[in-house]
Order: sequence, then C-alpha cells, then structure tokens
Amino acid sequence: MDKTRPNRKSKGNALKRAPNVDANAAKLVKEESKRQKHLKTLRALGEKDESEKLLEDLVFGAEGALVEKLTCKDEDHVGSSLLEVESSDSEVENEARLQVPAARRAVWEDDDDDEAVVDMTHRYRRDFVKSDAEKTLPKQKLQQRLQEQFQRAMGGTPSWAEEGLKIKKKDKKHTDDDDDDDDDDDDEDDNLLRKTGNFVASSESLPKGIIRIKNCLNANNDRLSEGGLSTVQFHPTAQVVMTAGIDQSISLFQVDGKSNPKIQCLHLEKFPVYKAQFSADGEQVVATSHRNKLFYVYDMMEGKVIPIYNIRGLSEKKVKEFQVSPDGKFLLLNGSSGHLHLITMKTKELVRSFKINGEVTGTAFSQDGDRMYISSDEGEVFIWDSKTNKCINRFTDDGSLRGTSIAVSRNGQYIACGSSSGVVNVYHHDTCLQESTPKPLKAIMNLLTSVTSLRFNSSTEILAIASKTAEEAVRLVHIPSFSVFSNYPVSKRGSVFLPQCLDFSPNSGFFSVANNKGRALLYRLKHYTDF
Repeated sequence: MDKTRPNRKSKGNALKRAPNVDANAAKLVKEESKRQKHLKTLRALGEKDESEKLLEDLVFGAEGALVEKLTCKDEDHVGSSLLEVESSDSEVENEARLQVPAARRAVWEDDDDDEAVVDMTHRYRRDFVKSDAEKTLPKQKLQQRLQEQFQRAMGGTPSWAEEGLKIKKKDKKHTDDDDDDDDDDDDEDDNLLRKTGNFVASSESLPKGIIRIKNCLNANNDRLSEGGLSTVQFHPTAQVVMTAGIDQSISLFQVDGKSNPKIQCLHLEKFPVYKAQFSADGEQVVATSHRNKLFYVYDMMEGKVIPIYNIRGLSEKKVKEFQVSPDGKFLLLNGSSGHLHLITMKTKELVRSFKINGEVTGTAFSQDGDRMYISSDEGEVFIWDSKTNKCINRFTDDGSLRGTSIAVSRNGQYIACGSSSGVVNVYHHDTCLQESTPKPLKAIMNLLTSVTSLRFNSSTEILAIASKTAEEAVRLVHIPSFSVFSNYPVSKRGSVFLPQCLDFSPNSGFFSVANNKGRALLYRLKHYTDF
C-alpha cells in the first residue's frame, strides 16, 4: 500500500461517528482532515521508501567512511617537519541536493554536540570554506559539505544504479495502491535487485586488432608531479586513483575522465617515493623509498601516517620493492642476495624469511594469496607456498638470461614473465606448476628493452607491457590471441615518453600510465562499461 496516500476510510468513519454535529463542527472536522492529509504528504516527501534506502546502502554505504577519512581527519603528527597535508580546491556545493534527511543520520554525527561549532581556520578544513567570512561553521553544515566531497570522490551514482531506480519507479506505478500486504513490498525489493543485477553483467569478449580507446585528461592534472612518477594505482573499490613519485608526495584523485579533481596530497619530507600501493581493502597505503629500510603506512581510516623502521628480525639495509597480497594478510618485501620477507599487514611483524638463487627481480601473488611467484636475475621462476613456506616448483623462463618482471592473471590462468631482452613469455599456469622447462603459449617480442611493467586487466583479456628505459615503449596485448592492438599508443608523436608504471581500474573502464614527466596518462577503454 502506498503510505503517502491519506486513509479515506478513516475520514469517512470520523464523520459517521459524529452524525449530530452542526455544520460548523462538520466543517472543522473536514478542515482538520485536509490538514492531516497535507502533513502526511509533506512527511512523505522527506522520506525514502525501503527499496531506495537499500539501493543507496548498496551503492554508497561502505565507502562513505573511507572518503570522509581521506578529507577531514586530522593526522596524528609523526613530526611537524615530516608531514604536510594539502587538499583539493573546493567547488560550489549544491547543498539542497545533498542535504541529509533526518531519517538518515551520518556515521560521524555525535548526539552530545549537535550544536557544536567547528573551527574552519584549521589548515585541514580550508577546502570546505566558501568565503573568508566563514571562520567557524556549525557541525551539521560541515557534515553536509563533507558528504558532497564524498559524492565527488565516488564519482556520483553509477549508471546501473540510476537505471535500477528508474525500474523501481516504473514497477511501483503498477503496484495496487490499496494493497497493504508487506509481502508485496518485499517482492518489489527483490525484483529491483534482480533487475539491477542485469546492468552489471559482464561484457562480450573483447575483439582483437583495434581497441576502442579514448585519450582523457591526465589523471593527476589537478596536481602534476614536479618530478617523475614512480606509481599509479587505482583504488580497489572507490572511483579514485593514486600517484606517487620522487617529489616526495602521494596524491589521490577522483576519476571521472573530465576534470579528475584532487582529493588529497601527502608530502613526506626527505622521502622520495620509490613505490606506493593500496592495501587489499583500500584503507591503507604502503610507501617505500630507495634510501633506507624505513617505510610508511598511511592509515586512511585513522588519518595517521605511521613510520615502520624497526621490524624485529629484518636485517635489510634498504626496503624498496614489495607486494601486498590480494587477500590483505601479507606484505612481501624484496631483500638483497635473494632474500624475501613476509610481513603481516595487521601488526607489521615478520612472519618468516626465505631465499632463492640469484637476486629477486619481480614478485607476484595468486589471487587467493596462497602462492608467491618470484623471478630471478638468473632467468628462473620460483613458486612458493605462503602457508607451508615450501617451494612448490621452479622453472626456467624460456630463452631468458635475466628475468626482470612477473605477473599472474586474476583468474589464475596465465603467468607472464618479462626479461632484460624485451621478450615477454606467457605461460599456462598449470604447466608452470608441473614442469621445469615449460614452453610458453606465446613469446611477445614487441619491446626491445628490459620489461619493467606487466599487468593483466580484470577480465584477463588484456596484458599491458612496458619498458621504462625507452620512449613510447608500452603495448596492450589481446588475450587469448596474444596479438598487440595496433592503435595503441594512440599517437606516434611523443606522448607516453618513458612509462614508469601502469594500471587498470577495477573493472577495466580506465587505463593509466605514469611517466617520467610527472604525468599519469589516462585512457578510457570503451569496451568496458564499468569503472
């Protein structure tokens, strides 16, 4: 039953219960009934039905806390000279659109200080000030502006969600207004979710030959790096990308392909970033440099930058290269002389160390985190079980004199090995587990210098390969044909320069390449409809 409609029966019964009232009394009863009807309508306009609330929770619910921490939490200082926080330039807010209904309380609301006034002169809150006259703001007002920042960071409501809402409204028109059975409401919710699911169905197979690709505004255009970039990585769940580089900064940007506004920038004094990577849940960022064994963990939920510099049992002089396991449990640090160190992500304690022959040149995890794949400078690959701490198999990379990089597809079907000669061998995973000299499915020879970056996309239809020692040395390889897309790089003129790092967005809608000019080039892959 539509709860916004007045109860006609109640009105009729009220008049029947007073048959002897005079005309004035009857008129008063009628006017009171109209007033109650009007009040119900007004209340209904400020409320959302259960279907819409459920959809909003599915789309926005889990990520609000993350972006709130990205934008408004005051970091516990490691030292006044260690960390500076910059924030994105504020935009004009549409407060009417973003006003939080009374029925939906924000997670950061406090019953004890609803009328509290917040000091807006603090440098971490300057983004949310619209004029110099706003020295303070009521807490509720600041919460509204924080919610808008969240909306911008998440890139708005996904198209599939908007379509789902349209379907819900269309279905609701055909609902019997006089039916007050709660089971009908449950059926409507289930129907909504089933139909929404159709909009997130996987795309058809990617065709080979020419890829539909669009050159977008640089992902970090709102804050270009003063030096070369060493990292570009998309957030695992939010519509956000991270860049880091030798200018001692880590920056976060919303990705919309048009303006890509900056969300936040961390400056780590005397710490040129060698590599930065999100944790599996996206709540932390791990960053290393090339100077010593100190590395940082930025906890975005707590708003803290935590220095990690004295891990018991870790005797390495430098910590540079590392990998975060997809299951979120471990951090694998590359050491010297073939040593590797497995660190817990939760406590940052050393679990175990192990050693391979030669120097470690590349590492990767299986999607479940149970296996580690390590390439060496002697042309061998080691497959290690992270639970039993045993080497399952070791094999020789076909024709490789020195391995330089390694990647494993998300579906676990392929292993790609890059070498110093520029050759990328792609193997079937099962043969690498069983044989010592497996034959590659394909040897990709489109690069002429050392392969430094390898990345499979989410659907295992593209393998991106690159070399940071040659200009324009980046290619996109179609799978399973293992042929290079002929129309990328987009321009034959210098546009990519030296590709330092690359990444695909979670559902392959975007692709980015970080170069030595401080730019994170951004491309829209039109075959994929989701971010």
